[in-house]
Amino acid sequence: MKLVPIPKDKYEEYRLTLMFDCYKWDPQFLDNNTVAKYALVLTQQEHEELKILTEKLDRETQDAEMFLNQHLELTKPLALPRKMKKEVRLMQNYNPEKHIRLMRYDFHPTVDERWAVSEVNSDVPGGFAEGSLMPQAAIDVLDETGDRKYLYKNFGDNLVAAIQKKVPSGGRIMLVHCTSYSDDRQVMQFLGDRLEGLGFQIIYAAADHLRFKDKKAISILDGNEGEVDAILRFSPLEWVSDMKPKHWEGYFDTTTCSCNHPIAIFAQTKRFPFVWDVLEENGISMTTWRELLPETLNVKDAKGKEGYIYKPVYGRVGEMISIREACQADEYKQIMMEVKMCSKNYLAQKKFISKALEGENGEYFHVCVGSYTVDGNHAGYYARISQTPRIDSNAADIPVLIERGGA
Repeated sequence: MKLVPIPKDKYEEYRLTLMFDCYKWDPQFLDNNTVAKYALVLTQQEHEELKILTEKLDRETQDAEMFLNQHLELTKPLALPRKMKKEVRLMQNYNPEKHIRLMRYDFHPTVDERWAVSEVNSDVPGGFAEGSLMPQAAIDVLDETGDRKYLYKNFGDNLVAAIQKKVPSGGRIMLVHCTSYSDDRQVMQFLGDRLEGLGFQIIYAAADHLRFKDKKAISILDGNEGEVDAILRFSPLEWVSDMKPKHWEGYFDTTTCSCNHPIAIFAQTKRFPFVWDVLEENGISMTTWRELLPETLNVKDAKGKEGYIYKPVYGRVGEMISIREACQADEYKQIMMEVKMCSKNYLAQKKFISKALEGENGEYFHVCVGSYTVDGNHAGYYARISQTPRIDSNAADIPVLIERGGA
């Protein structure tokens, strides 16, 4: 694994290409440029290793979901949101063959030459365009001689292929997202444009534009009323639960094809490891998860122990993680106060030591490689890099390439 610099004289053109041709509408976060000046290059061996590990994790996760869905009495350690506990009882008719299961597992190289997994984005993983169009844009500026040194796995192609298998040709697909956020819309616009090009009818909508009748999803959006054939959701499930749009209870037992189905909530909570013992007692292997995820404890059980960090149970994009050297100003102190005051909203996790990759001029970067699965199959990558060990909103998006024929 290495960082390959985008040629300096081509970087600005490359960045504009991403913005105007590749749906990268958020190239900046506050004062930070979020388009990396490098490409991340994996060897063939590293790619094959990540593919195998990702698919093993995915089998374990889906086996766990199916078992927990039929044994809800065992989910108490997950401390699911109170507003959602009634709805999860409605999922008993869940059939994975009828829905599209999308997940992204976040891998980090460590100083002991291993991989550590920080979490699974089980509910609404992002990075669609960055995992589909960004790699080709990078190859276009890196491969001046046409010697085809690099290849990549196009995530968008794999997700769209899964949709085509499970949604009728020309069907109506509602892309549910937080419509006031451009960073959400860019994800949906990328996917919607691809699907429209294949003849699907696309409806861009918020969660409260859906109703459910006789277990079917119905659009109530002006000009787009009527039954829909699929729901592709980008609004996190716990957010939808907090918003509580009318009649969304029907989403939990709808027979309308969904990506992702609410069953995703079992693995989305970072309390997922707290049910592993009982899963294994019932024959559900969690071997790969135990190998890759650092030890995870309740906050009270980590008291007095060294080497643990604290993470929000439903945190996203690295927010509020207590890696001291990555925190700014009084942020660490504020996080620890929040942990003390609202310990049920946090957990403790053994800290791994991320291996920094060398760039140009003595720069070093930490990397998170998000590895996608779609319906159990490895589907591509979305990666970010940061000069601190915490990969958060300040991190930059970086394309993932694979060395053709690399050792």
